[in-house]
Amino acid sequence: MTETATLMRTESREEQDTKKLVIMAWSGDLDKVWPTLILATTGAAMGQQVTVFFTFWGLFPLVRNDVRVTGENWMQKMLSLFNRGGTEHLKLGKMQFAGMGPRMMRKLARAHKVASPQELLELAQDLGVKLVPCQMTMDMLGLQREDLIDGLEEPAGATTALLDAQGATTLFI
Repeated sequence: MTETATLMRTESREEQDTKKLVIMAWSGDLDKVWPTLILATTGAAMGQQVTVFFTFWGLFPLVRNDVRVTGENWMQKMLSLFNRGGTEHLKLGKMQFAGMGPRMMRKLARAHKVASPQELLELAQDLGVKLVPCQMTMDMLGLQREDLIDGLEEPAGATTALLDAQGATTLFI
């Protein structure tokens, strides 16, 4: 085998070994944020290049916990009042029980040593997971960059998300 052929074979093998995982996070419910971040951190720990694109309600876990009212007009402000962002304020998709559902899930998670969404978000950043907020959603909901946590990628649009997803395992959560 020639040196060039050997080099091409090695590069091909390296490309195959580098796996990509892209997660489209479109829900901000606690019971969907948890698996999103568990899968993202697990993929990164396995050596995968992981990107999570946060869009629509899925963007709310990236809002800083100390931010209360966001938006520029009354509709955006009302949305932020009824659906507060931040990992400490996530609701369940089902069995909300007037706020008791999320408390019970968090208590069960602590009892079984499951990392919280906040801990998983920090771990994802430590592992190099690219966390990308959706610019269109930010514009629509009146969210500013300073409303979001530090350490995120630059906000991007759907084209960027789809380009990143090419050749990757892609999940919608």
